[in-house]
Amino acid sequence: MLKSVFSKYLLAFLLIITISFFVLAGVICSMVTSYSGDAKRGAVEDGAQAVSDFLAGSYHESYSGSFSQYVYLNRDVLRGSLELLSVNEEQMMVLVTDETGAILLTDVGNERYVSMQVEPSLLEAVIAAGNTPTTRLSDLTLLDTQNLVGALPLFDSAAAGEESGDVIGAVFVCSSSGSITGLVETMLKTILISCMWVMIAAMLAVYFISEKISSPLKEMSRAAKQYAAGKFDVRVPVKGSDEVAELAMAFNNMANSLATVEDQRRSFLANVSHDLRTPMTTIAGFIDGILDGAIPPEKQPYYLELIAGEVRRLSRLVASLLDISRIQAGDRKFTMTAFDICEMARQILISFEQRIDEKQLNIEFECDRDNMTVYADRDAIHQVLYNICDNAVKFTNPGGVYRINITAHDKKTYVSVFNEGQGIPEAELPYVFDRFYKSDKSRGLDKTGVGLGLYITKTIMDAHNEEIWVKSVWGEYCEFVFTLQSVVSK
Repeated sequence: MLKSVFSKYLLAFLLIITISFFVLAGVICSMVTSYSGDAKRGAVEDGAQAVSDFLAGSYHESYSGSFSQYVYLNRDVLRGSLELLSVNEEQMMVLVTDETGAILLTDVGNERYVSMQVEPSLLEAVIAAGNTPTTRLSDLTLLDTQNLVGALPLFDSAAAGEESGDVIGAVFVCSSSGSITGLVETMLKTILISCMWVMIAAMLAVYFISEKISSPLKEMSRAAKQYAAGKFDVRVPVKGSDEVAELAMAFNNMANSLATVEDQRRSFLANVSHDLRTPMTTIAGFIDGILDGAIPPEKQPYYLELIAGEVRRLSRLVASLLDISRIQAGDRKFTMTAFDICEMARQILISFEQRIDEKQLNIEFECDRDNMTVYADRDAIHQVLYNICDNAVKFTNPGGVYRINITAHDKKTYVSVFNEGQGIPEAELPYVFDRFYKSDKSRGLDKTGVGLGLYITKTIMDAHNEEIWVKSVWGEYCEFVFTLQSVVSK
């Protein structure tokens, strides 16, 4: 049972070569047989014509008796003359008969056929053909093994080549087709031997070619099994620059992506575990303190406010996780409406007033017009803009510039949120919108995020067929920009 690519490739290649050689052998043998048969027919026809012309001319010029007497009296001379006609160079036999089909004369070496009788049906066919050399007698066997016959009748005429008077005899020049069969057999043997050598060479070539193709595939299979076992550091060697090498490179790129996703997943689990454990520990501790009386009644409102904040923090985390689940399941639907993006940005900015004042940020708010209408899902875009603005406030340096800029160009509205701060390293920019990405891995500035906000943001923008990108210089600034469809006022 053939399971490997190598075995299938080798068998297919050998079958193609074998079938090709058989077809080639059949075509060549057919052509050779046809050509040799035509050449042999032409030879016996020419031989019959030459002998007929010679006998007719010599008989009418030198003898006035019967044709049988003429041949009997001059048989030795006539045999020599037949030899001079060189018909035997083609391995043919010459027979001369009288009008009844009795053989009167043969060429040298075939005297045993003298006095034998030619079949009447064969003689009738020759007479019916007239002065045209007849070779359509292959289905009639002359004597024993001769099966290709060229024949002409001899007429009682004063001049050779004229068809008049009674039939006085016939000339048969015959040959066996055995030589053609022998030639075909020799050709077949030669082709088969050549086929064997070619197949051996082909097997060697296919072996090395198949091994070159299947070896990287085997390495990929082994690597895939190791990936399934959780070992994402395995890579496939890349050799050459062909399609197999491109597949190996794509496989390694996939492995890099899997490794990155795995690192992000582990980071996400660690962050979620921390963000779940910390507020729950705080809530449990404060509630136990209130119940045990460790916290005096006059301070309980303060600690209850802390508990409420931790509950809201848990609520935000759960909401983000639910958003991810809905997005991945395709359950989140978007309702497209027209709304004022500038007014939405102002409301979001006002909601951060307390945090902005605490960090003493320099606010810049720029719009092409006071009111700019866009067409999108209002709640989804609010979530996008809120996430970006929240990150900007969170990561802006105290006293730094915080700027929102909204412009319109070519039926598109561009919303930009800029902040002066630590920024994002250039090497991490391609991963900003990935799931579980978190630039503040030390959690020194971001104590509440889990790396899902920008992933949700990117997913929402993709669902709107809009773009979002980030520009940043490490240690200086960070700017997020996204586009929306403009609604042109009439």
